[in-house]
Amino acid sequence: MSHSTITGRILTSKGWLDGALHVMPNGQIGEVTGSAPASEGAQRYVLPGFIDVHVHGGGGVDIMQGGATVTDVARLHVQFGTTSLLATTMTAPMAEIQTVLKHIQVNTQVRPTGSARVLGVHLEGPYINPSKLGAQPAHAKRAFIQEVDALCDLVDIRLVTIAPELEGHLDMVEHLSRKGVRVQIGHTLGSYEDGVKALEKGASGFTHLFNAMTPLKHREPGMVGAAMAHAEYSEIIPDLLHVHPGAIRCAHRAIPRLFCVTDSTAAAGMPDGEYKLGSQVVNKCLGGVRLADGTLAGSTLTMDQALRNLVSIGMSLEEASNMLSLFPADYLGLADRGRLETGAWADVVVLDAHLKIVEVYVEGERIEFTHVPRS
Repeated sequence: MSHSTITGRILTSKGWLDGALHVMPNGQIGEVTGSAPASEGAQRYVLPGFIDVHVHGGGGVDIMQGGATVTDVARLHVQFGTTSLLATTMTAPMAEIQTVLKHIQVNTQVRPTGSARVLGVHLEGPYINPSKLGAQPAHAKRAFIQEVDALCDLVDIRLVTIAPELEGHLDMVEHLSRKGVRVQIGHTLGSYEDGVKALEKGASGFTHLFNAMTPLKHREPGMVGAAMAHAEYSEIIPDLLHVHPGAIRCAHRAIPRLFCVTDSTAAAGMPDGEYKLGSQVVNKCLGGVRLADGTLAGSTLTMDQALRNLVSIGMSLEEASNMLSLFPADYLGLADRGRLETGAWADVVVLDAHLKIVEVYVEGERIEFTHVPRS
């Protein structure tokens, strides 16, 4: 890989610079040079690449289909600025989960050309409350340490979603946290008190805040209340369907490092129609994805649209960028991603004045656009 230079208004850890970002042959950032902006607007914004820790599919394929679909999904989402992601599983029979994890491991040992980096796995099920499935299939079960450790031996599981109110799950939260696996509270009927106990045991976040969890009421704060009162980090889906803009702004004020995910399905980047989400059929229509009974089932969101949505509801571009890049990187303990500074990977998104994607770089590789986005 040859040395390259990316120019524009660059978001650095010290603020905006009008200048140049120099990419070294090894795919890392050599230096960022420039001066403070002299005007408000810019023709080109250079941001850290987006990091999505909750991705089920895209481009017509679902990660639970196994095989090389994880690569297909990573190649779809990189077209929209996602430079690294966690492949996210669905609740399913254990044998199916094991098979899919083995396929993910085989297909992510090397990053293919034109692909986002798959950092590992987000195990969203099956350790969730069977009475709060959301769009998950009905294969929820209790977690046992030996079983979960065996799954961790198959692939790099970076994140696990757990309903903490189930028997034995607080011990599982503590066990996983000690192993260095991030634990998120989600698909739960747990109380505020259950959430606080889980955080005390080492849980570090919440899965798609507000969705598939007990709501905030003034005499029963619920799991949302636990997040608002105590969380440092939490996911949120900013497609403006899953969560009202006002609720996003409430969460942004309450949770210091709220970060965005797509929870995207096979329907992302595709026209309206029927798609698979795990073992279920979902329908994309009017910008959303739903089960036959109308339940929201993941999203069609891409990270570039998430950025524009956040700006549209009143957040600054810097705030929105942090929610898509810096905060998820810090959440996963990645000091070399999610920021544009010397020594970090050259994961870069270049946007025009309307915040539309112009260029994407992953570890210094300039991505060729092959996908025609469809609304």
